[in-house]
Amino acid sequence: MRTKVTQIGLFFLFLFGFQSHAQNIDWLTWEEAVQLSQTDAKPKKMFIDVYTDWCGWCKKMDKDTFQNPEVSAYMKDNFYMVKLDAEGKDPIEFQGKTFQFVPSGRRGYHEFAAALLQGKMSYPTVVFLDEDFKMLSPVPGYQKVEPFLQIARYFGDNIYKDKDWQTYAGK
Repeated sequence: MRTKVTQIGLFFLFLFGFQSHAQNIDWLTWEEAVQLSQTDAKPKKMFIDVYTDWCGWCKKMDKDTFQNPEVSAYMKDNFYMVKLDAEGKDPIEFQGKTFQFVPSGRRGYHEFAAALLQGKMSYPTVVFLDEDFKMLSPVPGYQKVEPFLQIARYFGDNIYKDKDWQTYAGK
């Protein structure tokens, strides 16, 4: 009996200990991120995860990439992290313009997502903006941990200012 209790205890210790390594990201709304960028002494760049509720690859990237401890720690330190539903219904105001949901086809789209993705509505797509909200790059498609970190560091560490992507990535 004692062995059984010990085994069950070890199982739960392992289970919860393992889960504690996963990182929870405090995703911001666009409005929250803009507010922080205006009030923080040293504003960060913006990282926007453009997703839809029905996108399986978006969910996989959330679980496999964004929950990775190295990824989440780096991103928290260097970016305001925003989740943006590409089919969200709430208006978004930015730089004097109001972006709306546009009913279209079966699902519709949000004008702000379309602007960020430069009209190429594919999911997941992540978008990097500099501290002044200027587009650095949209990056379409599912990204595993290592390729994602390489891209994130390219923008987060300002490497893009001195090297083109081909040189940096060694392609």
